Amino acid sequence: MKVYKPEWRCTFSVNDGVEESANWRTRFAWSLRRFADRLEKRGRTLKIDYDVTPRVSQQEVDTCLGKGFELTQGLLTQLAHQAACEAVMRDAKAELYEEEPRR
Repeated sequence: MKVYKPEWRCTFSVNDGVEESANWRTRFAWSLRRFADRLEKRGRTLKIDYDVTPRVSQQEVDTCLGKGFELTQGLLTQLAHQAACEAVMRDAKAELYEEEPRR
């Protein structure tokens, strides 16, 4: 009887800056990205590298990335909500946030 063993591999990395060991092309590309970020004055440029075996379609990769960014937006929204609530509480009940002097 033949035993089947599925094999796959997936590497995924996100960079927001150039590595010290990068070649001149990569350094130049990152300098252009930083320049674009300064021009737009908003946002942040990220470079996504991935390698998936067996190969998946570009559409499937795009769908996965989109879902990941949707999750990120939800998490950032929760953090903003928590920060807003804490700011209101610090204003309304400042005494709860005062630290006692250490002895």
